[in-house]
Amino acid sequence: MRKNIVAGNWKMNNGLSQTQALISDIKKQTQISDAEVMIAPSFTNLWHAFEALRQDNIEVVAQNMHFAENGAYTGEVSAGMLQSIGVKTVILGHSERRAYYNETDESLAKKVDAALANHMRIIFCFGEELADRKAGNEESVVESQIKNALFHLGADAFKNIVLAYEPVWAIGTGETASPDQAQDMHAFIRKTLANKYGKEVADNVSILYGGSVKPNNAKEIFGKPDVDGGLIGGASLKAEDFYAIVNAF
Repeated sequence: MRKNIVAGNWKMNNGLSQTQALISDIKKQTQISDAEVMIAPSFTNLWHAFEALRQDNIEVVAQNMHFAENGAYTGEVSAGMLQSIGVKTVILGHSERRAYYNETDESLAKKVDAALANHMRIIFCFGEELADRKAGNEESVVESQIKNALFHLGADAFKNIVLAYEPVWAIGTGETASPDQAQDMHAFIRKTLANKYGKEVADNVSILYGGSVKPNNAKEIFGKPDVDGGLIGGASLKAEDFYAIVNAF
């Protein structure tokens, strides 16, 4: 049975003292929810976050990783390095990585393979941009991103994959995605998986929504049958807002 998940992606925010303060504030919140809770601090703060939350039901995850085990890749971090400090889940394919660092379906497929080979869980992100949505190509774009990066895998791999749909067109553009639009795309994603791997696999994969979830819309979005939680950006940087979203379940 698939899990409800709320993951906070802190992106390039918070130095050590800010990370310490935010984790302290998060730990003060009422941690009673039907959702699995994750946070993704910057690389420099992963170890501190892991140590600070070792006894709590909050998983510390990484925002990215390289596909190689080691080598001449200045500035990169491998799956083995992440695991060496206790990190067992990684976000791959985030829209900002695709847009700013030219990550492609092909390079992401290599990262997916590396993460799975190292027994890591993956939050795999994808989604269409505004031009795609306006042209009515959103389903074909999303289907292509999923197929190109993931459909070389066997069905068992999806036990360690969480999907995260990001409607890039609804993030910072002034456009707004409705809960019904989120549900429609999530249902399409699940159907795409079912067509390849069967209904049982599709029904057991958690699909998160990454389109500006906030405390005032989380309950309605999470109430949709194919939305299993959220990948939260800005709202995860305030403990009270983050846990209001978590407790929407």
